[in-house]
Amino acid sequence: MFEVGKDIFKHGFLGARGDMVARKRLRIVYMFFLFAFVLFVGRTLQLGIQGTDKSRRVGGATDWNVQRADIVDRNGDILAKNVESGHIFLRPRAIKEKDREDAARVIHEAMPYEYSLADAIALVNSNKTFMYLKKYASDAQRDIVKKAKIEGVEIEKIQTRKYPKRRLFSHVVGFVGQDGRGLEGAEKYYNDYLVENKDPLRLSVDSRIQAVFYDQLTIAMQKYSTLAAMGMLMDSRTGEIIAMVSLPDFDPENLRADPVSNRLFKPMRSVYEMGSIFKIFNTALALENGIPIEKEYYVAKPFPIHDKFGRVAHRITDIRSFKPPRPSINVEEIMLHSCNVGSAQIALDLPDGAQKEFFERLHMDKALSLEFGRTENTIPQRKWGPVERATLSFGHGYAITPMHLMLGVNAVTNGGIYIYPTLQKRSVGVVRGERVLADEISAKLRPIMLRVAEETSGKQARVSGIKIAGKTASAEKYINGKIDKKRNITAFVGIFPADAPQYTILVVLDEPKGTKESWGWRTAAWNAVPTTGKILDGILPLLFD
Repeated sequence: MFEVGKDIFKHGFLGARGDMVARKRLRIVYMFFLFAFVLFVGRTLQLGIQGTDKSRRVGGATDWNVQRADIVDRNGDILAKNVESGHIFLRPRAIKEKDREDAARVIHEAMPYEYSLADAIALVNSNKTFMYLKKYASDAQRDIVKKAKIEGVEIEKIQTRKYPKRRLFSHVVGFVGQDGRGLEGAEKYYNDYLVENKDPLRLSVDSRIQAVFYDQLTIAMQKYSTLAAMGMLMDSRTGEIIAMVSLPDFDPENLRADPVSNRLFKPMRSVYEMGSIFKIFNTALALENGIPIEKEYYVAKPFPIHDKFGRVAHRITDIRSFKPPRPSINVEEIMLHSCNVGSAQIALDLPDGAQKEFFERLHMDKALSLEFGRTENTIPQRKWGPVERATLSFGHGYAITPMHLMLGVNAVTNGGIYIYPTLQKRSVGVVRGERVLADEISAKLRPIMLRVAEETSGKQARVSGIKIAGKTASAEKYINGKIDKKRNITAFVGIFPADAPQYTILVVLDEPKGTKESWGWRTAAWNAVPTTGKILDGILPLLFD
């Protein structure tokens, strides 16, 4: 005990020498405690590091704690799943002397092609602290190591992401990076859900329908030697994406196997002038602005467009195969026969600004921010003069993504409601949408599209037992500031059943080539339409079973 103000030394001050002795004693005690403290801290850190390292390498707890939820299709088929895997590693200094021979044998037995027995013996007897012997070892290799139970030859448990459908859903599902975070597709856009939940993420897509699209588009790509092939199917009422394929594709489990360019999801990231499918919109505009469907236009000759000085600024023509049934045909027949000359005249009869406002109403003037990604920016008209208005009527001069096109067609044919698409399975209930066209006008478009599929360019998309309504498109590509007549885009958009649409389908082929079967023709009627017909033939029993 001591009191404040009193000397704490038992015998009081002993002079300078006594003070020095006391200081030395305190220094010794201080050094002792400092040494003990450093030793304690060092040992604590060592144990902590070893514990963490062991937990990291051996896998920590024995329970399987999934780090990322599964992704499944609408029927519960697994599209993405975390599976247990592991790296085999070696810590030579941790191997007991009596186990060294067995350790070498186990290494050689598990990995005979990587390590001979002599190699294994040399590794076991080396002074290395740590090394990986095999990353992502197979189940059989890990089983051999597990059964041996030799300290120093162990397994670092890891989880890897597997995609059972591989290429079939590569763009839709996407993939994860080395850190396990989603980088593309559903893996990216629903990353938070996948990390924070254990229940599977159920998508709207159907593996069976997707497989039909994939097979037929692959066949079309080979048959017509195309640069790319795309296909989508959407529920007209809920916006659920049932199938969505973009070729070329990639392997999500082996990204190095394919060019990086294959990862571009063309239905949302590539823009095209989509050609005569725009005649659906042109007809809708005509009806909305009071042009009678019976009104006739002269189409027997090319239609000249004059500038303000009275000179011919542009001459609208049709493709060589177009043969008008009569010199003058009405609004319905212009769409039925896909007549450019008639479409241009309808467009010039529309009020100024009507086209621009209509396409803005259909959200075609800018990129779409959807729940499963953002589309590329569109390339709208820069001018809205007579020539631009005329060519826009048949899909030239206004570049959009296939996703923009499908959503626009769906909106004007499903009763006039623009439905925002989803990749998540929706239950019956409120659907996000907005009215963009009167129901009565939408109802007038469907019979015309039915006639296209029954009588003209869409005939090869017909399937017995159900009415398919649709429209074809064949658009020459605009490259380096001019039209390239040797390269084109072909497409077919369809709705079914025609009288009360439940689904909207779109098939697009990029730069198809003519074949002997088509006598060299490469328009949509010879490639995109028959491809769609084969897809429909395969999916209808699955959709309406």
